Amino acid sequence: MDPDEAILEAEDAMNKCVEYLNQEFTGVRTGKASPALIENLDVRVHSYGTTSKLKALAVINTPEPRMLMVQPFDPSTTPDIERAIRESNLGLNPAAADRSLRVPIPELSEERRRDMVKLIKQLAEEAKVRLRAARKDAMDAAKKMKANNVLTEDSKKDFEGEVQELTNKYTKKIDELAVAKEADLMKI
Repeated sequence: MDPDEAILEAEDAMNKCVEYLNQEFTGVRTGKASPALIENLDVRVHSYGTTSKLKALAVINTPEPRMLMVQPFDPSTTPDIERAIRESNLGLNPAAADRSLRVPIPELSEERRRDMVKLIKQLAEEAKVRLRAARKDAMDAAKKMKANNVLTEDSKKDFEGEVQELTNKYTKKIDELAVAKEADLMKI
């Protein structure tokens, strides 16, 4: 492996950390209806004698700003989906309507908003841990390249500096995402 390839791998891994965090943040409730609220989080439905993700059993959309509509592919799974949403600890109370479920998104209380901020900070910290793991992999690659005489001592230091710059850049992106999500969440 050459140094440029190792840098690209590290940057790709760090970028994936930020993308994953962004996807996780879409599932954090901000008081607005979003299909990602129940789609991306692990809402598991027990039906047909097995456990499936909700998005495998239904279409989820937002007909109104504070309402989700869950339309099961098979109407016989409606009670199972309703139970799964109710038991998901999201504070949602679905109501059966014809061949679908209407899920009103209640206003968040101050206490619930603070709990969500804690969740945001936890998700951001987990992303930073994955970022540091990518940094460590790149630093280990530098040591191997030095041992195999691909890098000199000076070029190894330059390589490590580049990796650190990447780490700082992506850490800043994670912090910016967390601050923006927190501000969105605390906005009434």
